[in-house]
Amino acid sequence: MLTQNYNPDVLSCLANLSSDEVFTPPQVANRMLDLLPSELWGDPNARFLDPCCKSGVFLREIAGRLDKGLESQIPDRQERINHIMTRQLFGIAITELTGLMARRSLYCSKTANGKYSVCTAFNSPDGNIRYRRVEHTWENGRCVFCGASEANYDRGPELETHAYEFIHTENPEEIFNMKFDVIIGNPPYQLSDGGESTGSSPIYDIFVEQAKKLTPRYLTMIIPSRWFAGGKGLDKFRETMLHDRRISQLIDYPIASDVFPGVRVIGGVCFFLWEKEYNGPCKVTTHMNQQTDSMVRNLDQFDVLVRFNKAVSILEKVTSKKYPSLSEQVSRQKPFGLRTFVKAKEKGDVTLYANKAVGKINRGKIPAGQNLIDKWKVLISMAYGEGGEVREYPRMILGKPIVAPPPSACTETYLVCGAYDTEQEALNLATYLRTKFLRFLVGLRKNTQHVTKDRFSFVPLLPMNRSWSDQALYEHFSLRPDEIAFIEQMIRPMLADENGKADERDAADEPNGDSADD
Repeated sequence: MLTQNYNPDVLSCLANLSSDEVFTPPQVANRMLDLLPSELWGDPNARFLDPCCKSGVFLREIAGRLDKGLESQIPDRQERINHIMTRQLFGIAITELTGLMARRSLYCSKTANGKYSVCTAFNSPDGNIRYRRVEHTWENGRCVFCGASEANYDRGPELETHAYEFIHTENPEEIFNMKFDVIIGNPPYQLSDGGESTGSSPIYDIFVEQAKKLTPRYLTMIIPSRWFAGGKGLDKFRETMLHDRRISQLIDYPIASDVFPGVRVIGGVCFFLWEKEYNGPCKVTTHMNQQTDSMVRNLDQFDVLVRFNKAVSILEKVTSKKYPSLSEQVSRQKPFGLRTFVKAKEKGDVTLYANKAVGKINRGKIPAGQNLIDKWKVLISMAYGEGGEVREYPRMILGKPIVAPPPSACTETYLVCGAYDTEQEALNLATYLRTKFLRFLVGLRKNTQHVTKDRFSFVPLLPMNRSWSDQALYEHFSLRPDEIAFIEQMIRPMLADENGKADERDAADEPNGDSADD
């Protein structure tokens, strides 16, 4: 550290203050810096940029490494510090307040040219950590750069706009008019989408793509892992990341609290190393339950990123059988055109499975799915909380399936996983849905609580003229003992009643479908 008063514990405390704009603990910042080549710390010409400064932790930790690495080349301490601060470290604060915090962390003074600043070479109070208030550019009610809602974010000068300078320009290279060797940061994760719901839209992907435009030698950022398999508006970003062979390392934490104690980040977090001159497979490392697992593989082997290395061989065996996907018969949201708020009545000719209730509805009140009403159906909740903020494994992944006899329908609280002419086929599907094998495959695509038909894409559609147990499935797909053990470790058992059915009481216990956060 640059002075004896430089206290990293201050920034460790800040890391626990916010779940909106998450502060990075010093130890996490150093794990990211450890990905970079060690020769950077002895290069007096290397330039570093944090385009989303909050606490200033990245720049501060880089300064400490450069201070040691350049000691032999620039022996005078003050001269060395002045060189590092003025020539090598640059930041863009996300708010005026974080600008002051970052300067305090890096320069030991909220003003770079202040009396107590460790750097004596600055003439301006900002130093190389700048903050410029930027306004959104509105078009049809949305910002053309970040997608923010004009109704939510068109604010007066006394309020923060959350229009971050780095991503509100088509020419980010003009901010400092220089090339950078390393871009590193922890960008803001989301903005309120301004819609009817209380959902949010991701914004971290825009920071990553904007940083790539500057073509640094190295890029590393810590971001939510939801892009692996889901997330609103992240399909294009996921495709780009999966096919970008410049990503040499990806470090994933399925349990976000392992990185950000006390902060809720649905789906976990990850950080990556992008190298301009690299072209090859990626080393994927997973940290979970105090265990570490690494594997070098191609990120684009499947249409989503399979986060667990041990799952890859299992999925390869399943896909090699070339069964159709169960997703082909799983309904879309609102299979009968009935919203969640539709209430079950006491009278009617069709049984209605609604939000935490089972009752009746008249057939004429059902606007869609008429061909399913007189079938034996298997229903499953479209939102199950464990897919969101994961605290530990093993997990359930799905709620209990419900076998719904004809005539019946459901609100959008449920999906129809299959519809059959016979009760036995429906019972067999319900048994299949309860297996650890099936829920494991669903879990590979489910890192939020939403259950949608695409979550079943890895699940083989097997004939339902027989009942499938986990043991039968393990044998059918020739799984090794270690592969079976991994599935058993990841998934909790789901019990049925003595008849193999889930009754109407299960419907009343299912989570509210409106609460999904995808």
